Amino acid sequence: MVTRQPIISVLGHVDHGKTTLLDNIRGSAVAAREAGGITQHIGATEVPVDVIREICGDLLRGVQLKIPGVLFIDTPGHEAFTTLRARGGSLADLAILIIDINEGIQPQTLESIEILKSFKVPFIIVANKIDLAGKFKIDKKKRRYRFLEAFNEQNEEMKQIIENKIWELIGELYKHGFQADRFDRVKDFRRQVSIVPCSAKYGIGVPEIMMLIAGLSQKYLEKKLEIDVKGPGKGSVLEVKEETGLGTTIDVIIYDGTMNVRDRIVLGGKKGIIVTTVRSLLKPKPLDEIRDPRFKFQHVKSVAAAAGIKISAPDLNDALAGSPVYVANEDPEDVIERVKNEIGKIKITTEQTGIILKADTLGSLEALVKIFTSKGFAIRKGDVGDVTKTDVTEAISVKKKDVYKGVIVAFNVDVLKEAEELAKNKEIKIFKDNVIYKIIEDYELWLEEKREEEKIRRQLGIIRPGKIQILEGYVFRASKPAIVGVKVLSGEIKPKLTLIKEDGRFGGEINSIKSKDNFLSSAKRGDEVAIALNGVTVGRQINEGEVLYVDVPEDSFRRMKEIEIDESEKETLEEFLKIKRKENTLWGV
Repeated sequence: MVTRQPIISVLGHVDHGKTTLLDNIRGSAVAAREAGGITQHIGATEVPVDVIREICGDLLRGVQLKIPGVLFIDTPGHEAFTTLRARGGSLADLAILIIDINEGIQPQTLESIEILKSFKVPFIIVANKIDLAGKFKIDKKKRRYRFLEAFNEQNEEMKQIIENKIWELIGELYKHGFQADRFDRVKDFRRQVSIVPCSAKYGIGVPEIMMLIAGLSQKYLEKKLEIDVKGPGKGSVLEVKEETGLGTTIDVIIYDGTMNVRDRIVLGGKKGIIVTTVRSLLKPKPLDEIRDPRFKFQHVKSVAAAAGIKISAPDLNDALAGSPVYVANEDPEDVIERVKNEIGKIKITTEQTGIILKADTLGSLEALVKIFTSKGFAIRKGDVGDVTKTDVTEAISVKKKDVYKGVIVAFNVDVLKEAEELAKNKEIKIFKDNVIYKIIEDYELWLEEKREEEKIRRQLGIIRPGKIQILEGYVFRASKPAIVGVKVLSGEIKPKLTLIKEDGRFGGEINSIKSKDNFLSSAKRGDEVAIALNGVTVGRQINEGEVLYVDVPEDSFRRMKEIEIDESEKETLEEFLKIKRKENTLWGV
């Protein structure tokens, strides 16, 4: 068994400095000019252990590093992170979450946090752009230097500004379920997230970032990083690409074993399992060797984990990004079954009433399923690819059973024209975005609006309980119609509602409600208004000081649980029910 390089993903909100950090690490490694320098892989950059030592300097003094280096996934962001999968989890062993220290947690930061949580990937936080936090002194002669060195050169005011911003970030992270602290104050790396203040632009904090990655990998991931380098290769498809002269190729990150030219490989396809033979394994040529873009790759005979490689092979047109890729020279049937099971665990096809999820890769589908399920949303179908007419038809049948679930979530995919037309005609809502967090937010907002609409619709058909008292000395007219001043004791009253007395007899029909010179459509608890009553005469059927109840129809009484009523309305309803059941013991049953 040998120890492979840990695979590192870089995540964070747009413009928070993901690419700048990777560029700085790459630039630092190139400048170090150590044995071998950096190796450019397909979709990844390998930084060997000698370069890590050079970057970290005496931060690693006395530390025996067993890892051969680290492999950074070049494509920053959660798209690459979710695409790269291994054994039902993330391919990344560790992640760097970049946060602009001046902007704090943003929507895509939240998205990254949700994804890291759901895949249980350990991470460190790089609090970037400290150089923009105020009048920060920078030594521009240095390509990179330690944060603590830079921090100690600042005046007291600047130090306080940085400290305050770190404390704000710690507070924000706490709200999202993480205990965090500045890296040099962390006492338990298993329980606390390390924050490295940094300026990716000027290389401040890069030594500490590399020290943490190397140290944490070695201390906590040693077992995970042990591989049988001579075993069959295992990898994950990062991207499916057309290449001039090669046709359809797949970019793969190999995380275990070795892959050779002419190996038989098994991977997932849009229409089923693909079994094919490796025609070529390609790595990028060093930048200074690229003269002609048609010859930008160099052929290799084999590649061992961890590595990024381009595979050229027949029948890759329908290859699925995020699919596992396994070498299967000896027992292809067993491997085919394994790939089927792995993909089957992510793709969902059920008969339950739930939403339909469509995503661009298996990894992003897996992230969607995890996050939607964790929020308690039922899923009927989860698949990879554009939204089709079949998806809309399925959503229509769900909508008939549950209007809130008959929707489609489309992450980073298109909606085919015929599907769009059918959805429009049948009023099927499609939530389309390339940010998972935004899709969930939009769906939750839509649910809220729909439920509010439904609540109002229900309430329109239900007569609420109401109780009034005729005020003494406020009889303006005795009959035809009787006009009296009343106080609404609970619930509400509206024109056209019938009132009954405490003995169950008729108490008049409300003709109109008036306050000062204005006619009202309703009056609620606490209001004092004048009402005109048909069918009664003051002094005969009704009297001053008397209490009257809204005569709630039996159907409305039975449906009362569909609407929200307050405690005083509940009491009034109980009193009203007693009045009704004096005449009919089964009333409202």
